[in-house]
Amino acid sequence: MMKVAMYSSMRCWLKGKYFISLLICLCMALVDSNTLHAQMRSVMNRVSNAGSSRGGEGKRGGGDSLSFEKRNFADDSVNVRYRYLDTARYSNFDSSISDYYTRVPLKPEFIQIGHNGNATRPILFSPLRMPGWDAGFHALDPFALTIADTRFMNTTKPYTELAYLVGSKAEQQIGILHTQNATPDWNFVVQYKLLNAPGSFNSQNTSHNNIRFNTDFTSKNKRYHAYLILMSNALQSSENGGIIDQSLLINPNPAYNDRFNIPTNLAATAYASRNFFNVKLITGNRYVDKTFLLRQQYDFGNKDSLVTDSTVVKLFYPRLRFEHTIQSASYAYRYLDVQAPGAESFYQSNYGFLSVPDTVDLNYKMSVLKNDFSIVQFPDAKNPLQFFKAGATLMNYTTSPDSLRDAFTNIMAHGEYRNRTRNKKWDMLLYGEFYAAGRDIGNYSVQAKLQRTLGQKIGSLELGFQNINRSPSYLYAQKTAFPIERNTELNDENVSSIYGSLYLAPLKTKLTFDYFLLSNYTYLTGYTSVAQYSTVFNFVRAGISRETSLGRRFKWYMDFYLQTPAGNAPIHLPWLYTRNRIAYEGKPYRNLVLATGFDLRYYSDYYADGYSPLLGQFFYQTEQKIAIRPELAYYINFRIRSFTTYLRFENLNTASTQYGFGFKVNNMAAPLYPNPGMVFRLGIFWNFVN
Repeated sequence: MMKVAMYSSMRCWLKGKYFISLLICLCMALVDSNTLHAQMRSVMNRVSNAGSSRGGEGKRGGGDSLSFEKRNFADDSVNVRYRYLDTARYSNFDSSISDYYTRVPLKPEFIQIGHNGNATRPILFSPLRMPGWDAGFHALDPFALTIADTRFMNTTKPYTELAYLVGSKAEQQIGILHTQNATPDWNFVVQYKLLNAPGSFNSQNTSHNNIRFNTDFTSKNKRYHAYLILMSNALQSSENGGIIDQSLLINPNPAYNDRFNIPTNLAATAYASRNFFNVKLITGNRYVDKTFLLRQQYDFGNKDSLVTDSTVVKLFYPRLRFEHTIQSASYAYRYLDVQAPGAESFYQSNYGFLSVPDTVDLNYKMSVLKNDFSIVQFPDAKNPLQFFKAGATLMNYTTSPDSLRDAFTNIMAHGEYRNRTRNKKWDMLLYGEFYAAGRDIGNYSVQAKLQRTLGQKIGSLELGFQNINRSPSYLYAQKTAFPIERNTELNDENVSSIYGSLYLAPLKTKLTFDYFLLSNYTYLTGYTSVAQYSTVFNFVRAGISRETSLGRRFKWYMDFYLQTPAGNAPIHLPWLYTRNRIAYEGKPYRNLVLATGFDLRYYSDYYADGYSPLLGQFFYQTEQKIAIRPELAYYINFRIRSFTTYLRFENLNTASTQYGFGFKVNNMAAPLYPNPGMVFRLGIFWNFVN
């Protein structure tokens, strides 16, 4: 009932003059409100700048130093910092307004088949680099909360962020984040996100709900630390199987000006809905995961104190740490179609159905329990970011339903060396994990990374190497309820990468280079067929990102990438990808920060992967090449104190005068899957101290 009431309130805001009046009044109130001055100032801490990401997908490394200096919680200003589970370096919130994509989950390097919240895949090559068990369902990954992106915060005052975004076709997004310290050494964070978008075409409804609670606690003597994460993702994306004929996009029939009327391969139009309140799954995929994680640490070390004119601050330097982590997670993947009889030919020709039931209902569930015990040793008492870490993890897996029940165990050993020097110029990492027993025995990951600060007048350098040996995803290799032609002779995939980046501060330019070497690459060749390319091949990508001043207030932001595989590797991606923003950025009034301009994205023509809706997978195809018009958006972003607004008009490139003016020249994301026409989005973000 509370959710329905909230939805009703949101819809009322959209009614003409009432919404405009509310927005104007809110802006005026914010201009006169007390500023959150020093909101992004760092809080005094001996390790506030220490630590960094371990790298790889979904993994981070770094020592934890929780010897905080005492704060005055009676200050009028608010100081908010955050760090991740396995890092000790604290960061501040990004208050810039130049890029809308820092505020939304889907980044510009991804494409999506239809509307916001539908299946996605990266344009830039990004192979899976996660050893051990992997379900294989990744099309909705950008919209999920993860353990790796969980932020543990510390704040001097209760702090809240509210976000509300409304777009064309009744698209809405809601975000709430609240954090506060119960004591200087005990903080909790609550985060909720909702994305609901009916879409432009039939059966493109999306409804994503994410919620996360995390807290961290440090005892008064600084020896005991506890971290708790409770997280749930419910991702729902309707499927339409693509439109039946791309020529219907430019058609004299005026009924097709409303893209909802174009026939699709799945989902009878009579049963599809654009209703914001109707989140019931009719035809599509629903992915749900729930995670519980508890990490406890106990340190042995040296006590110390810092004496100032008026206070004595107690300090603690860890030398030896014992760490235990327990993680319990459940994953449920479901495809449902309650109107399957209207799509017999699609199911029969693409999935081999001999007869189509009234309801197609496919399920796969996995429960995972992990127990990890680790020991951390700090050679230098005054540098908690130099450490050795070693441990072992016991992982138990159980699948359902009972007819496909599968239970197995993995045992994984891991080790890590990390050193960020006290002068903060060098940052070194060596990390490795090896599956010593279980179904995925022989899986491993090794990584080495070196970062060097070259000074403010030069920039920074990063070099790295990674090698992963992994079992093919469970969906491809093991029996599930999903209709897939499994290959029982699949070998372990191997991915090696050498990467580097150079940031040149005077030029505001970053150069990147990635070299991949792959073998036993596993992929889909059609709607259901699994294949493996055993030949060793390489893939090369180079990029440049640059910020250029075009005058006193005008800037040009450029991202430019070239990429290509060698030989006949079954990978089709654009050989060129670029994104450019030309914008005015300034402060025309005392309390107003403004950024406005054009955002253009383009990638070269290529054989875009097809999409299999029952599996939620993209597959390799060589029949249809996709060429796009450069995607153009106009935006106005502004901030008044703690109130930020993003206004965007996207896909202006779809304008056409054929058969009457309209935004009808849709770019194709994949064969049979057009992107929407012009899309309007208005986002409001507000942060304040409670």
